[in-house]
Amino acid sequence: MRLSFFIAKRIAFNKGSTFSKFIINIAVAATAVSVAVMILATALVNGFQQVIQEKIFSFWGHIHINQYQPNAGPLTEEIPFTGRNSLVDSIKLAPGIKTISNYATKSAIIKSEKEIDGIIFKGVDKGYDWPQLKRFLQSGKMLQFNDSAYAPEIMISEYLATELQLKVNDKAIIYFIQGGGLPPRARKLTVTGIFKTGIEEYDKTYIIGDLSLVRKLNDWEPDQVGGYELTLSNYRRMDSTARYLDNNLLPDQLFTRTVRDIYPNIFDWLQLQNQNELIIIIIMTIVAIINMITAILILILERTNMIGITKALGMRNWNIQQVFVFQAGYIIIMGILIGDFFGLGIAFLQQSTGIFKLPEESYYMSVAAISIHWTDIVLINLGTFLICILVLLLPSLIICRITPVKAIQFK
Repeated sequence: MRLSFFIAKRIAFNKGSTFSKFIINIAVAATAVSVAVMILATALVNGFQQVIQEKIFSFWGHIHINQYQPNAGPLTEEIPFTGRNSLVDSIKLAPGIKTISNYATKSAIIKSEKEIDGIIFKGVDKGYDWPQLKRFLQSGKMLQFNDSAYAPEIMISEYLATELQLKVNDKAIIYFIQGGGLPPRARKLTVTGIFKTGIEEYDKTYIIGDLSLVRKLNDWEPDQVGGYELTLSNYRRMDSTARYLDNNLLPDQLFTRTVRDIYPNIFDWLQLQNQNELIIIIIMTIVAIINMITAILILILERTNMIGITKALGMRNWNIQQVFVFQAGYIIIMGILIGDFFGLGIAFLQQSTGIFKLPEESYYMSVAAISIHWTDIVLINLGTFLICILVLLLPSLIICRITPVKAIQFK
């Protein structure tokens, strides 16, 4: 092995301008590009999914608890139920629960002086998870609640503000749909804040106001709510937490729905990004393998005379194969290190500067998000190294078929 390693090192680190040196440099560069692309693809997909999920959860929490309604959709108004402090306290003590908030929605039409649009009024109270919503605030302030009456204020999205030509402190008339053939009930409310989530399904549909107004319009009791909105410490435990609540804490008339159940199209779309990531990694791995096989075959062809001489001197086939396996290992390790440098360098540059922009109307974000998972980086490096080394054992078997007499005469 020492002799094989010595020969491989002399070939790889030969300072002369040889064809072998050129082939090795090309192979290192190609491997580096493949590794860098895989790192960036993984970081971009992770960042993209993380940002979108954070936006979804910040606006709607992780789990909703409602009165049971068969075939309820995202825009279906809730059936009211009486909020009980004992139930709320027991839910707060459940594992992984971070916050719990009251809410209710109501279909409405919003009208400004020049425009009109259909919306869903999301009513919340002062116990809502306001820090999560504040991150989306573009201008104005949060709702100011009254103890005696409902707050005559609303928060609207930047999209609706542009469509309706509304600014902070402007008045807007909201026509609340009553159903049952009853005429809409109108309320004049002040725009106190403008938010922007970047998610079209939210920005085009929802405005935020006082839950007490929904109670008044629906003739509910003061302690009735449309549902509870729960946020968790770990979003990955949505399904297990929902099952725990259904099986152990909630009465029969109440049930849980995760945000994934309410907006499956968004999460299906996010899941597709994993497939795109896998396709990119597979393609880049194939490129690296083909590049390495080509490089080793060329190196074997160029060193045919050397192979014949070493065989004539009594060197075994496996020891000669090790020469080229060591060369391949050098190429792969150098390619991985250079690929890590450029891949992580570009990723950190994007994290700090946001130089690469995206059309927000298509991607729900204005800047390409990056999230580096070091476990993924290690797996990419190890996977690339092991796969390439194993595959390269095949072309090195050609050495076994080379006879010393013909190899020495080969030019």
